[in-house]
Amino acid sequence: MDTQTRHPMLVRGKHDELTRQQFVHNLRLCLATDVMPGNRAVYEQRVKPAFRKKNKRDPKDRHEVRREMTKDPYYRLFSATQRASQEMMWDAVTDSVERELPDLKKRARANPLKTKGTLRIGENFEVPRYHTAADIHLQPGGYHATPDGEDSIAAGALYDRSVFIYAVGGMGDMNDDLGKTVIDYYRENYPGENPERILDMGCSVGHSTLAWAQAFPDAEVHGLDCGAGMVRYAHARARNLGIPAHFSQQNAEKTDFPDDHFDVVVSHIMLHETSASALENVIRESRRILKPGGVMMHLDLPRNQGMKPFDSFLMDWEAYNNNETFLVRLRDMDWKKVAVAAGFKPNKCKIDGSMMHIAREMLKAGQKPHYATKFPILIGRK
Repeated sequence: MDTQTRHPMLVRGKHDELTRQQFVHNLRLCLATDVMPGNRAVYEQRVKPAFRKKNKRDPKDRHEVRREMTKDPYYRLFSATQRASQEMMWDAVTDSVERELPDLKKRARANPLKTKGTLRIGENFEVPRYHTAADIHLQPGGYHATPDGEDSIAAGALYDRSVFIYAVGGMGDMNDDLGKTVIDYYRENYPGENPERILDMGCSVGHSTLAWAQAFPDAEVHGLDCGAGMVRYAHARARNLGIPAHFSQQNAEKTDFPDDHFDVVVSHIMLHETSASALENVIRESRRILKPGGVMMHLDLPRNQGMKPFDSFLMDWEAYNNNETFLVRLRDMDWKKVAVAAGFKPNKCKIDGSMMHIAREMLKAGQKPHYATKFPILIGRK
């Protein structure tokens, strides 16, 4: 069921457009709940026995599993339909965005609630190659596209509606589940701390940024992203929701913030959309702009370490089929080693994947668990 909160900046869609979007939503739900689990049965009952018979052993890693699974007709049907659903999602939402864009721009210029907050767009900003080489998530033009001019908010408007369909509502009615997950972690592990400044790197349209602003209303909250249309939309969305925050078009590898500036530097599944060298730069920059005693928290997709080959193979689907080109390598990297190389002391950084208890506590309280409680966080304290 489509429960996305209809805030003032969200595309509204006509009846037929919303029907198409709901169809894609339901198709992705069907794939996730009814079709995708069948891949495990195919692997256990057909693919692995055939591999074992031929090689006298089980597949040793996710790459061997992938080579065998991509030959199987069931998996190929699932994968092709999943990819098609992603393309259909963008097509369905694009129609609404293109038709409503003039009105959306008017709403973006308005500030009906007199919300405080700022927007800065970089002059002669150079979008990093890992964003221009491929359209991440197959989003037409990528996060940085400005098809309608210098004041474009099209990329943000397209993303805000589409990501809800993409996750089948799994990231919450305001798409802020990732932010809420990390906030829960921060509060539990750093009780009593009251951050004065918070930075959300790779903020896209500010879903998680605003969750932090709401959780710590006295803090100065910033969000940055490489996409101009993303942060313009994020700024407009925040103003129309009455939540103060500051947005800027910047590269998280090298920002214009001063040294020792933030109490918290955070990102929510941004790292896998960078590169090996960019990852090192992002962690180094996080440390530079943190105050002494400040905390870095980068949430991202599960690493390969400790996962069974079949489960790890499934986690790679986005890399091979949805233009998440750095994901495979990131999942093999030692994130803590990168943090130590960036200057964090070994006893001040860790990879924490223990958030499943948050999900259990939420279930006990009768609440829906956060989508991202299964994701690890790279922690560094300066």
